[in-house]
Amino acid sequence: MTEAIDGVQLDEALAVIDRGLGEMMRRDLVATSEVADLLLDLRTILTFVPEPAVEPAGVN
Repeated sequence: MTEAIDGVQLDEALAVIDRGLGEMMRRDLVATSEVADLLLDLRTILTFVPEPAVEPAGVN
């Protein structure tokens, strides 16, 4: 992956991390499936590439 992530993606990823860590810190045990879900959410956010905006035909 060579593309740089934008500020919105980074902010969203940090928010997911903060929420996930906050929930996990209050518990003694955390299921591996919950950790995997958190990591998959982060991966999805960080690898999302928005499609370029397309101008309607005839607009110059």
